[in-house]
Amino acid sequence: MDSGVDGSTMQSTADLLVDCLEAEGVERVFGVPGEEIEDLLFSLRDSSIRFVPTRHEQGAAFMADVHGRLTGDAGVCLSTLGPGATNLMTGVADAHLDKSPVVAITGQGGRERLHKESHQALDVVDIFEPIVEWNTQIGEPEITPESVRKAFKLAEYEKPGATHLEFPEDVAAEAVDAEPIAIRDPVRRPDPDDESAESAARLLEAAERPIVLAGNGAVRTPASESIRALVDRVGVPVVETYMGKGAISDREPASLMTLDSGPDDEAARAIERADCVVAVGYDIAEHDPEGWNPDLDKTIVHVDYEPAEVYRHYNPDVEIVADVGAALEAIDERLPDGACSLWCNDLHDRLLDSVLEPPAESDPITVRNALPLVRGVMDDADVLVSDVGSHKMAIAQSFPTYEPNTCVISNGLASMGIAVPGALAADLATEANVVAATGDGGFMMNAAELETATRLDCSFTTVVFNDEDYGLISEKQESHRGEHTGTELTNPDLVTFAESFGIEAYRPESWDEIHQAFADAVPSDDPALIEVRLD
Repeated sequence: MDSGVDGSTMQSTADLLVDCLEAEGVERVFGVPGEEIEDLLFSLRDSSIRFVPTRHEQGAAFMADVHGRLTGDAGVCLSTLGPGATNLMTGVADAHLDKSPVVAITGQGGRERLHKESHQALDVVDIFEPIVEWNTQIGEPEITPESVRKAFKLAEYEKPGATHLEFPEDVAAEAVDAEPIAIRDPVRRPDPDDESAESAARLLEAAERPIVLAGNGAVRTPASESIRALVDRVGVPVVETYMGKGAISDREPASLMTLDSGPDDEAARAIERADCVVAVGYDIAEHDPEGWNPDLDKTIVHVDYEPAEVYRHYNPDVEIVADVGAALEAIDERLPDGACSLWCNDLHDRLLDSVLEPPAESDPITVRNALPLVRGVMDDADVLVSDVGSHKMAIAQSFPTYEPNTCVISNGLASMGIAVPGALAADLATEANVVAATGDGGFMMNAAELETATRLDCSFTTVVFNDEDYGLISEKQESHRGEHTGTELTNPDLVTFAESFGIEAYRPESWDEIHQAFADAVPSDDPALIEVRLD
């Protein structure tokens, strides 16, 4: 640092940006290095923040995404300009639709060349505009503290999401005299108004078959505690979206697991029979409400941090826009004990029994049959990160979940390739054991991040369900046309591939061997890969 003529302390803008990141509590930045972020990389080197070089920018964004989702603190990802920035976009878009707090930083060429066509130069701010909460170029050194503070505040504010900062290389090198902006207590949503809470309580009490639909917002915040208290005292069943898994424990008699759980989608049949739906933190980007309200005949109570989307099949009778936990408490205190009844209690028992039944040795090797064995070696607080594909559907519907944020599923953007980088981030963010559950298609998209994981001494277990196919697409084609095309794959020897990174690898061939591999690998402090070849 240098002193200015008035005695002030001068530093590079790159140093100032890193000071701002430190003030926000950032411990890691995931990314891929590039020429235009050279000053920033050296500033990070000399800070308390660890820069984690990843093998692809998409992997870096997924790591930031899952970090944000599990901790509530914005994950940070970094790329250079042009192709680095566009590679980052899929993970940033995933955070946007999955409501995960992420701050993305991209480098840019010097401002003197941005008015004309030049090497790798794209209008990245304009490109990112549709997939972020807020986004700007740090075009002058002095605006750095405001820009960083705003990026984190908006990323973490309910509903959270992604923000983006572009950092030109000439700005990064300029001297500046400024300091980070002090961080204040998070903005809190107001308590619900009495009239809305009273109306919601009366609708719930008057219903014959009420049900709570718990979405992403129910596990993203302490709202799950309020849901559990309401359910325990009032006695109302709960069905969850894929991203709402764990809002209540699936051991609880009130749990109907997720919208599509059970033989012949029995949980979906239950919500179709319901006459009053209390939607808590529900996001229609996850599940189209036409699926459970096709006839527009349900009374709907919307409880969320934002007003409901305008949609014919989701037009709430009452909207409570407030702190979700406080709203549920306000409804709860207006209802007598046992105001509702667990009118589908018998369904819970059937659902849980069916998903916990271990396979017989003669049963085919399928994802659904394997899940009881995975669940059996995981503690309640252990974390499973699911990739996207046919296995995701099985996990969403048939993997019992007992605590919030212990089954991570992308179902907004639903992007393949999230499991391995996501499990890496989960392993860094939690003391629990972590499982990355993926198909061979999604695994190979970001398999190189296994090297990043070993470099960071991570110890999660990767389970690859291998059918040498984009299986979910094949299933849909078969249901539509009776045949499939364009989905077949070939793979390297996945055991040898994992071993080349120094990772213990298994290829069990029977149910006994699969069970033993899970039991050996998941609780271990060493990284592992288990290839499960599907029948």
